[in-house]
Amino acid sequence: MGEISNKIDIPIASLVEALLFVAPLPVTISQIARTLNMKPKEIDNALKDLGNYYQNGRGLRIQRHKSKVQITTSPELSPIIEKFLGLKIKTTLSRAALEALAIIAYKQPITRPFIDEIRGVNSDGVLRTLLSKGLIQEEGRLEGVGRPILFGTAPEFLQYFGLNSLEELPSFDLFFNKQENNNANGILKD
Repeated sequence: MGEISNKIDIPIASLVEALLFVAPLPVTISQIARTLNMKPKEIDNALKDLGNYYQNGRGLRIQRHKSKVQITTSPELSPIIEKFLGLKIKTTLSRAALEALAIIAYKQPITRPFIDEIRGVNSDGVLRTLLSKGLIQEEGRLEGVGRPILFGTAPEFLQYFGLNSLEELPSFDLFFNKQENNNANGILKD
């Protein structure tokens, strides 16, 4: 056990939960470990315990996005939370936006020219929309000619789709194997 937990007789998971509760933004496991004078592995184990606790019909979830973690509300509670907060804005995404978002989710970090190449059309407007909705974010720049911007999903992407982490995305290979099987059977899907 770390120095802080020796002074305060509270389980590690409770200490981690308290820090995540007050954190205004997602934080790294190493930030929490430094604060509690513990090893990252101890913090990761506590996060797994919290995640399991929250999965059992609770109103909160542990959300992991890349190297950061935060506490969020359960996605199935969004209608009641929107009502409570007076939020009436229901965002829907166009097919083009969903297409670009899927490319970014599976290929991140990725540049706009590569997204354009995969989609076969210019993606400037779609990327502006996804950025304005907070579903994607700039991840830096690619070294090379023109230093194009690299895009990746933002934590809001997980919340929008009710995911706890990017690992919960359906397998990319599984999707294409189903498509190939459907196409072999004469079933063409848009």
